[in-house]
Amino acid sequence: MENATFSPVSRVAICGGTHGNEMTGMYVVREMQRQEADQTGSVSITTVISNPRAVEVCRRYTERDLNRCFTKALLSSPITDSTPYEVRRAQEINALLGPKESQEAVDLLCDLHNTTANMGMCLIFYSLDWLTLHIYKYIQSNMTSAPVRALLMSSPKSEAYSLESVGKHGFSIEVGPQPNGVLRADIFNMAKEAVDHTIEWLHKFNSGSTFEEGEVEAYTVVKSVDYPRDPTTNEITATIHPELQDNDFKLLQPGDPMFLSFSGETVKYEGEDLHPLFINECAYYEKKIAFHLAKKITVTLPSISVKKD
Repeated sequence: MENATFSPVSRVAICGGTHGNEMTGMYVVREMQRQEADQTGSVSITTVISNPRAVEVCRRYTERDLNRCFTKALLSSPITDSTPYEVRRAQEINALLGPKESQEAVDLLCDLHNTTANMGMCLIFYSLDWLTLHIYKYIQSNMTSAPVRALLMSSPKSEAYSLESVGKHGFSIEVGPQPNGVLRADIFNMAKEAVDHTIEWLHKFNSGSTFEEGEVEAYTVVKSVDYPRDPTTNEITATIHPELQDNDFKLLQPGDPMFLSFSGETVKYEGEDLHPLFINECAYYEKKIAFHLAKKITVTLPSISVKKD
């Protein structure tokens, strides 16, 4: 593959508190603000508490999930008295860090999240971007505290609904398991280490280092699975089976236990071999998702370097 070149990545945003009960990102951002880490070498850093109202009440959101409010349609929608707070806040963030899909947008946006699922350290990408995938490769090579994995989504930039899509380049960091409203030292340290490695990589990239071609593994979502439900009441009738619980990324094969009904019956998996992700994630109950199923792929990366003037 031919070497790919990119402009220097000099303006970076680190965001936390997009979901107000996910504590790690909020405290990573506050610590960076306390240390006044707004300029480090070639990188100018903007830190943002994304959803301060939700943070104040320690809830995922107050009216609408902020991390679903960054589509072009919502960012350009007129503000009225009935506009949800999170849509207003998305437009404020877009004005601060964007506008989305413009030359004025920050070069890189990293949004920090927690999950109640046993996902470890997982980077989420909404497009095939050689630059951010090289950052993932670097973090994966340098982190020893936990496995580092990647989830690769595929959607046009204009339709991408999450905060990191505001930047020219962007990704989310999901770290767990951590209960909502709780701060764990090990999870905080993992997220902070990933942010530090990201900034290290940017310094090396901006200073002219070439990052050689290579391969990375990633997961792509095939489908989502809901809990078994009562056809009349629509209430769930089973929970995640103990043999599946906490086994995110472990291959799920036909016949493996999937759910355990409240009456004690095991529901077994039927279908192709796939990897379950975000198993029993608290925030997905309202979305009627028990877990995602994904396939593992290998992505070949070209070498990359900074574009010369």
